[in-house]
Amino acid sequence: MAKRRGQPVHGWVNLDKPRGISSAKAVAIVRRVFDAAKAGHGGTLDPLASGVLPIALGEATKTVSYTMGKSKSYEFSLAWGAETSTDDTEGEVTRQSDMRPSDDDIDRALVKFHGVIDQVPPDYSAIKMDGARAYDLARQAGSGQPLTALKPREVRIDQFQRLESDQAGARFFVGCGKGAYIRALARDLGRVLGSAAHVTSLRRLSVGQFHADHAISLDFLEKLTHSAAAFEHLHPVLSALDDIPALPISRTEATKLRHGQTLPALSASAQQRFAMLMTGSTAIAIEGQTPVALVMLKAGAICPVRVLNL
Repeated sequence: MAKRRGQPVHGWVNLDKPRGISSAKAVAIVRRVFDAAKAGHGGTLDPLASGVLPIALGEATKTVSYTMGKSKSYEFSLAWGAETSTDDTEGEVTRQSDMRPSDDDIDRALVKFHGVIDQVPPDYSAIKMDGARAYDLARQAGSGQPLTALKPREVRIDQFQRLESDQAGARFFVGCGKGAYIRALARDLGRVLGSAAHVTSLRRLSVGQFHADHAISLDFLEKLTHSAAAFEHLHPVLSALDDIPALPISRTEATKLRHGQTLPALSASAQQRFAMLMTGSTAIAIEGQTPVALVMLKAGAICPVRVLNL
């Protein structure tokens, strides 16, 4: 039998991913630093982007989907005058414009991007089309050939603010929900203003409760490879679930959940504890200080959704 690689390390690393490497490469490096058996990340960052990349180790990987759904914030810069095939500096120019918007024009246009909007993802994105990634299909189509099959998707933009601007370009702050593409936002802003634009720099400032101000750089973390000091930068599994209701349970109830059994909400004490949950809502069941499982209320019973082996 093959020996299992890595150790049972559980928790989150709030990584400040540097520009120039992929999210997958960053995950591989963090996994090596902690010699972890299992790792994943809470939201892809493009290689040209820097900033917060939450990385889950061990049982924390079971909570990744909840982290990816959290609100995010970014700062980005764009250049006026050209659209590119990738909507950033890596692509070839596909359209040009001599129009340079004024500050007032920009501020008025930003209002159109607040709230829930329809957004067509960039051709070079990880969206799947007929089982293939859009970026693979874009490469096959060749330069300047748009993927007309990409459909608009609803995304939520909470904040879109101009920080500074001139005739060459502008810098912005964006707060948004899951699935919003900043490159597409820059492209569409350019079009609304009668100009053309592409992203020149992008930094993610936060994902949920993970913020850039408290993130650790990859260079510094690599220096701690296989050392006890690295674990000072490992956050508890519950770090990604601080906005999910906590449901205190007994040792007997914890055992049932760990075996995949439901907890009937019939007794008066149970009804009082479970009153926080609405049908279909998610909570984290905790025995003492130990998270046991992500649970959901269904048909009057507490059902385990993901059991955490901690």
